Amino acid sequence: MSSKPPPAFPPPGTLKAKLVNLIPQTNIAVYRWSKGRLGGKMQDLPVLILHTIGRKTGKPRQSPLLYVQDGENYAIVGSRGGSDATPAWWLNLQAKPQATIEIKGTKRPVSARIATTEERGLYWPQLVAGYPFYSDYQARTAREIPVIVLSPNERQP
Repeated sequence: MSSKPPPAFPPPGTLKAKLVNLIPQTNIAVYRWSKGRLGGKMQDLPVLILHTIGRKTGKPRQSPLLYVQDGENYAIVGSRGGSDATPAWWLNLQAKPQATIEIKGTKRPVSARIATTEERGLYWPQLVAGYPFYSDYQARTAREIPVIVLSPNERQP
């Protein structure tokens, strides 16, 4: 295991960014095929697939993300590898907070919101303990990397 953090995400729309996007697409396919047995964990954190609707395109989008669970809530990180740019999935959730998460073959409807200061104080250390590169990512960017809370809602997937 390398102690060097993964590189920051390339600028949106570049060929390099498009090639890098093939990695999560592959992870999603393997995760879904194996019901999370493969690609279901990264370092010490489990992986979920977040289903959103593109704010500009209206098309379905999927993103594999690390999380910590707190009861029925799930905390995720909008790091984008320490880039100054906000992850597209977080922009999509800001436009439409209703989404679906997929964990080991089970889908659940959720609503997204930014963590409160108190929640961030609870979740951020757990997220960094499970994936230490998050603190490196925070050091790369001037923006505060958001912690997003996904809470169950009544909408059916």
